[in-house]
Amino acid sequence: MLQINDVKKQFKVSGKNIPILNIPQWHVAKGEKVAIIGPSGSGKSTLLHIISGILSTDHGELYVDQQPLHLLKEAARDEFRGARIGYILQDFHLIPSLTARQNVEIVITLKKSKTELRLMVDEWFEKVGLQDRMNHLPSQLSRGQQQRVAMVRALINQPLLVLADEPTGSLDWETADEITGLLMDLCASDKHTLIVVTHDLNLAKRFPRCQHIHELNLVHPLKEKVML
Repeated sequence: MLQINDVKKQFKVSGKNIPILNIPQWHVAKGEKVAIIGPSGSGKSTLLHIISGILSTDHGELYVDQQPLHLLKEAARDEFRGARIGYILQDFHLIPSLTARQNVEIVITLKKSKTELRLMVDEWFEKVGLQDRMNHLPSQLSRGQQQRVAMVRALINQPLLVLADEPTGSLDWETADEITGLLMDLCASDKHTLIVVTHDLNLAKRFPRCQHIHELNLVHPLKEKVML
């Protein structure tokens, strides 16, 4: 599913090029569930942004589902991400003026009839226990409920790869544990490959594979005093 070969990334800060990532090799098989752990500023989020195609590589090869993202222009990477990758963020990024249902419907790219789409959305909200909250605005939902909506939005297009960047970072421990279990169950049922970035070791232990960023990355950005 994911193959990284000699990928490097740097950013310019105050006129100085700061190396952020130098990953000689990393592989994630189809259907795997991986937690990436490490301190803030160690390059975890940058790695997810590169895997998703939001950021380009400076050097090296990156294959997602055999597609060479390192060779694609930004528009092609955006198209690939929309079709093949689901992205879950800590801050949800729900549109405040739209209901929970509308926040999901707006991202659907699957070609189905209106009836099929309506039933599909109904089924997804039932899966996450929000069938009675579909017509609520984000401001009328708890943070845990908002994250469930964000999960539906990321998964509804049946992506091959699901990425989550600190998806429970703003939740209390009990809700975070519940959300993590739900996300893993949903990805398992549809055989999604799942890569989650977290600093919570307790949650990371739930994953079959736990990878410390410093085991992958030859650069330790914290030494440069830059937080990315």
